[in-house]
Amino acid sequence: MSDKSCIADVIIPVYKPDGKLIRLLEMLGLQTVRARRIRLINTEQEAWQQFLTQQGLTQEQFSGRFPETELTHIRKEEFDHGRTRNLGVRAAEGADYVIMMTQDAVPADTLLIEALLKPLSGDPSLFASYARQAAGEDAKEAERYTRTFNYPETPRVKSEQDAKELGIKTYFCSNVCAAYKRDVLLELGLFPENMIFNEDMVLTGRALQAGWSVRYSPEAVVLHSHNYTAGQQFHRNFDLGISQADHPEIFGRFPSEGEGVRYAKAVISYLMEKKAYAEILPFAAGCAARYAGFRLGRSYTKLPKKLALKCTSNRTFLERRLNSVNEE
Repeated sequence: MSDKSCIADVIIPVYKPDGKLIRLLEMLGLQTVRARRIRLINTEQEAWQQFLTQQGLTQEQFSGRFPETELTHIRKEEFDHGRTRNLGVRAAEGADYVIMMTQDAVPADTLLIEALLKPLSGDPSLFASYARQAAGEDAKEAERYTRTFNYPETPRVKSEQDAKELGIKTYFCSNVCAAYKRDVLLELGLFPENMIFNEDMVLTGRALQAGWSVRYSPEAVVLHSHNYTAGQQFHRNFDLGISQADHPEIFGRFPSEGEGVRYAKAVISYLMEKKAYAEILPFAAGCAARYAGFRLGRSYTKLPKKLALKCTSNRTFLERRLNSVNEE
């Protein structure tokens, strides 16, 4: 990395964490380029106390083990995918870069931060650099292939000029693990707030439309995967649909269904090749659930309120959002 003196803060929203957060913090402590501060923004103080008890730690022991951490508690009603991260960005005064992570994304090696920041320090056109997500040890075959499908090993710089080729993927950037130039974030107005999901893609869309570029940096790797049930996929994609409906200036330009069909065909072909026949029907059911959730989410304001609240994974947020829509 050309600028070893750069200052980077890591920002991690936290809610009901488990042992993965401990492993994440341990790996951040071993990085070749160390973060100045690791800012944990925890939702619900009681849930944090339960986490400490499960890990056999007091708060003093946790702070002594991870002295670079800074813990902030917020109430569940205050959580917002954009606003919560913006709290961390504003607190990171003096930092050149801010690195967004989720509590279940564990660095695969000691080079994560260095690999994320190296492109940003050398290219003035970039505003962000995001990591490759590799499957964890417990991932099923479909999830393993999904990670390689969405996160190949070839790096790529994306700008607005790539929209015709890449469609909606032009704006893809994941706050599971992504580094941003803090001054550019401030210039862009920070992450959009009142967001149930997708704050990273909306910001990236705005940045690219303003002339910036984003780099997919597969040299930086985190272990992050899920074995979602069909029901969980339905709820997640309902929320995805909400985020797209709320931001037609970003998502209205590109149809999303075509990419989904291409993905489903690729995964089924892979499962056939691997003879993982037992996963094909559950995967197909998951695809149907994702599509149904997405379509309903896109029309969430037209649904009966009780039905919409049953479909979402974040009732607190959606109730607040529906109330604000009705007032507009």
